[in-house]
Amino acid sequence: MQTPPSTTPLHPIAAPFFQKRGYGMLAPLAAIYGGVMTLRNKAFDCGLLPTKKADVSVISVGNLAVGGTGKTPHVDYLIRLLQPAFRLGVLSRGYGRTTRGFRLVSAEEDAALVGDEPLQLKLHHPDVVVAVDENRVNGAARLQKTDRPPQLLLLDDAYQHRYIFRDVNILLTDYSRLYPLDRVLPAGRLREPISGSRRSDMIIVTKCPDSLTVAQADTIRTLLSPRPEQSLYFTTMTYGAPYALFTEQAVPSLTDKALLVVSGIAHPAPLLHHLSAQGAQVKSLNYPDHHRFSVRDAEHINRAFEDLPGKEKWAITTEKDAARLRHLRGLSDEIRNHLLVQPITVRFLLEKEEAFAQDLRKRLRNVRPATKH
Repeated sequence: MQTPPSTTPLHPIAAPFFQKRGYGMLAPLAAIYGGVMTLRNKAFDCGLLPTKKADVSVISVGNLAVGGTGKTPHVDYLIRLLQPAFRLGVLSRGYGRTTRGFRLVSAEEDAALVGDEPLQLKLHHPDVVVAVDENRVNGAARLQKTDRPPQLLLLDDAYQHRYIFRDVNILLTDYSRLYPLDRVLPAGRLREPISGSRRSDMIIVTKCPDSLTVAQADTIRTLLSPRPEQSLYFTTMTYGAPYALFTEQAVPSLTDKALLVVSGIAHPAPLLHHLSAQGAQVKSLNYPDHHRFSVRDAEHINRAFEDLPGKEKWAITTEKDAARLRHLRGLSDEIRNHLLVQPITVRFLLEKEEAFAQDLRKRLRNVRPATKH
């Protein structure tokens, strides 16, 4: 696998990204919002708002900021790490879905009904029970009533959902958008004040450059100032070999090929940089994160593909987008025969992969291993 090149300076020496035009006007609103979230957290801390212990051990993966920090690839990593020892379940809100309430996810599901990220996880791990429910307490209880109740439940994007107790709380922060350099909404991107980071057991700095040094990691550690009981790790995103979405054909080298990149993710720039570095002649169609593709979008994609120069041309998308595109009506046969998927996975840096695994297992020492799958 290839690691995406870094296009971002080390953030501890970069200007905070809330230093922008309009920040002063938004600061009063941010102060009000931050105060409300502080009061909410205090209400949970003192028991005025309830936190319920589920009948299963829980790992939560989330972040302080809105936008992509790589939560789903990290949940995917945890599944691969833990599935040999535990019968796992995954519970997500199912962001962007048209349904409400509890729903089990099947591999044949339309992403519009369950959300693209839960469907992506189910397609990767068909033996793992994946469900969606905006009420995580209810969702956890419903999962325990299924034929194969999980021994360990992974919550995707649940850091602020404090109504359910978690045995391990994992906080992600983007290397290029570290939370100490941010501000709460609407002046910045934080869902709650940075004091909320103290609730985490493990902090992972995501999307780091592959060349991250120990000295740079130490600088970030100083900035984040984790408590002694909080573990700090660093990960990078790696790109695997593309595969065809609708066909079984072999995928050629993309060097010198005209390539249409169709993406509806929060930050497509690293993907575009990676594909350009492979020698492809890249043209991109960028949609909003979690975009629900329509027949009109399909027509737009068809035309953009037809307009690519040359005879050897391909289209490519992310696995998250593929979960939404696989049932899209209106894609031409030409697109369907040439649409590739770019897998993205997580890798721990500074030779800490085994340290992370041991740390997590230690925190889960009271969870009973699976006797059969």
